[in-house]
Amino acid sequence: MTKIYTKTGDDGNTGLLGNVRAGKETPRIEAYGAVDELNAALGVVLAHLAAPAHDAKGPLAAAQSDLMIIGTMLATPPSDPKKRAELPAGRVKALEDHIDAMDAQLKPLRHFILPNGTPASSFAHLARTISRRAERRVAALARQERVDKGILAYLNRLSDYLFVLARWINLEEGGPVGWQHDRF
Repeated sequence: MTKIYTKTGDDGNTGLLGNVRAGKETPRIEAYGAVDELNAALGVVLAHLAAPAHDAKGPLAAAQSDLMIIGTMLATPPSDPKKRAELPAGRVKALEDHIDAMDAQLKPLRHFILPNGTPASSFAHLARTISRRAERRVAALARQERVDKGILAYLNRLSDYLFVLARWINLEEGGPVGWQHDRF
C-alpha cells in the first residue's frame, strides 16, 4: 500500500512535473495552489446548489475539469519539453455563452451588489474572489516565466461567469436579487 505522505516536502520544497523541485513559496506554486483552491471552491458551490439551479451543474463540472488541466499546465515548468496538458479550444467561448444565457434572465445592474444570498450564491461569490486571486497569481508568474496566455483569459472569464452565476442562483433559488449597496 502506497502512503499519501512522502515526507519529500518537509523541507519547504515540492515537486513539479518533470522531476523538478521548487520552493513552496515560488510564484509557480502560488499560481497552481490558487487554481487548486478555486477548484475546491467550485466543488463547494456544486454541493450547495438547490434543485432550481441544477442547470449550473454541467458548466461547473466542466470548469472543474478545465481547472485540473490548468493546474497541470502550471505544474509543468517551462524547461520541460513535454506538453502534458492543453486547455481545449473553445473553453473561454463556452463560459461566455453560459454568461450570456444567464445574464439574459437577469435584470440589468444599476448598483454594486453585496456578495450574499442563498448558500450556493454566496459560495459562488467566494469562488469568484478566489478566481480573481488565482488570476493575479498567474499574472505574477507570467511576468517572470512563460505561461500559456489562454490560462489568464480563462481565469478572467471564469470570474465573470461566477459573478453572473451568483446572481442567477439567487434568481433561481429564490434568494435576494435586490441586495445592493448604493452608497458608491
